[in-house]
Parts: sequence; structure tokens; C-alpha cells
Amino acid sequence: MTAPEIPDRIELMGAPGSPYTRKMIAYLRYRRIPYSLHLGGVRGAPEGYPEPKVRLLPTFYFRGVDGEIEAMVDSTPIIRRLEAEFDGRSAIPSDPVLAFLNHLIEDYGDEWLTKAMFHYRWAHAADAKNAAPLLVYWSHPTMPKDEADKMADMFSSRQIDRLYVVGSNETTAKTIEASYQRLLNILDTLIEEQGFVLGARPSSADFAIYGQLTQLAVVEPTSGTFVNTHHPRVRAWIDRLEDLSGLEPEPGHWLDPDAAILPLKPLLTEIGRVYTPFLLANAAAVMAGEEDVETEIDGRTWSQPAFPYQAKCLHWIREAFGGLSADDKARVQAVLDGTGCEPLLG
Repeated sequence: MTAPEIPDRIELMGAPGSPYTRKMIAYLRYRRIPYSLHLGGVRGAPEGYPEPKVRLLPTFYFRGVDGEIEAMVDSTPIIRRLEAEFDGRSAIPSDPVLAFLNHLIEDYGDEWLTKAMFHYRWAHAADAKNAAPLLVYWSHPTMPKDEADKMADMFSSRQIDRLYVVGSNETTAKTIEASYQRLLNILDTLIEEQGFVLGARPSSADFAIYGQLTQLAVVEPTSGTFVNTHHPRVRAWIDRLEDLSGLEPEPGHWLDPDAAILPLKPLLTEIGRVYTPFLLANAAAVMAGEEDVETEIDGRTWSQPAFPYQAKCLHWIREAFGGLSADDKARVQAVLDGTGCEPLLG
């Protein structure tokens, strides 16, 4: 079959129930990068498009140097690719210290906060009952109800059975939910003081957190009720981030990296409190060839299957830090001092 022509816009497949799809759509809108979204989900790639090595959403389709279409699914390197290919309105700070902090916070949003998203969606019966049919109809809006109900029940059962993969169980539930609630308090303060995580303009870290919150605060009844009750500012921020194409960012809108310690310390301390011990224990388990991670997070036992990808996340954080100049390393260390994130630097 002849491969389709890639138009003069970014092509991707995604779904409203995918936090990473929502992350990338908001990013593309902010950057004013033209795109075409193929609504998918449980279906495979659009006709004529290649399947990625790992079927995840969103899937981006780029024309390779050999003219063939390549499928990419990891939002972080996709953003870095688009940052290099499209000028203006960057979502990554030019200052290397802020850029490193952005990398760290984006990784936390993508890899830790998603645990809360998956937990709230499937560990609470009311939330699972709410999400399952939505996930079906987002992909198949014309499916007959009896058939959709069967698919929703099957999908819900499968996802509930997979809660252990992200570490969600009766013991860790308190850790996950307390961490989520602390993040909302921290984010509420950051928004009030400066608008976004790294200043008065959005970064890829904002879009990572936003993507997870489009589900946690909007789709899931339990976590969403908490946001609406206690953090209407954050709920409104989510709606605003959906389309920031009209925002006119300026270089001076970034946080002063030499003054970043005060506003960012609560968020970085939360990352050090929960994400650092997980990343370190997971990497050690992967290196030792162990199937499971056993550690303590926030005073409670944490156990889940070891995840090789998140061992790579730790490697990439350390690689990013290693690429800084000696002066910038010292500046990063000054910001991270006392947050619990220091071991991530290697």
C-alpha cells in the first residue's frame, strides 16, 4: 500500500482520554504549529500509516530522511524535535539552569503524576464506571450501546487488574493521593504568584502537568471533585492551558534562574519526597535484573514491577545535568539543595 502524503502540518493520532495527547495538543496550539489530529484509541494506526514499536498515544508521524514515514510516541523527545524545527514561542527556557529544571519537572509530571491519574481512574469504583464508557465512545462514537457496554466492561476489568503496574494498591493509595493533593496546593500558589511553573509563560513542564490534570481534574469524579472544591484556581488554569495560542510570551517572562529557589522549592521538594526515591529504587532494580521494586516512599512501603523506561528517565536526567557547564551545575545544585532531588544528579 502506498504511504499517504504528509501534509504541511504535524500529523498525530490521539484521544481525549490520553493525558499525553492533551499535553501535546496544548503544546502545538501554544507554539502555533499547524497539526492534524486523527482520533484513535483502541484502534491501530490510520490506514497507510506505520505502527510504532510500542503502541502508545499520541503517535506522531514524521517524514524521515529516507522519505518514509516514521512513527514516534514519546512526548519529551518529540517536543525537543519540534523545538529544533520550529522557531519562536519556545516552551523550553534558553537559560541552561531553567532548562534543566524544566526537564526534571516535566519528567515528574509525565512519570509520577501519571500514577495518580491511573490510580484515581481505576482504583475507585465510581471513577472506573465513569471512565470506561468514555474511553470507548471517544474512539467509537457510533458504536451501539450494548456492544459499547461489553467493551467498556472488558476494558475496565483489564485496567483494574493492571493497577499494580503503576504501584497502585491499598498500601500505596495514601501515598499517591496525598502527593496529588500536595501538588495541587503547590501549583495553586505558583499560579497565583507567577502564572506558570517557570514564570509568566508556559514551559513543557506546564504542559506535562496539565496533561495529567485534564484527566484528574476534569474526567475523574473523585480527584476532580477535590480540585473543584479546594482549588478552583487550578481548575481554571487547566482550561486556560488548553489553548494559549493568543498569549504573547517575552524572554523576560521566564523566571530569573538565580531567584528560582524560593518559588520552586516546594515543588522540587515534593519531587524529592516521592519521585526521587522511586527513580533510584527502580533504576537499582532494573540494573540488578530484578522484576520488582521494593522501597519506602513518604513513610510507606512501595512495591511495583520494575520499569526499564523509567530507569532511562533517571539516566536522561543525569545526562542533562552532566552536559551543563561547571558554573551551571553549581547553580542547579544551589536550587536543589535541601529538596531531596540531589541524588538524581548522580
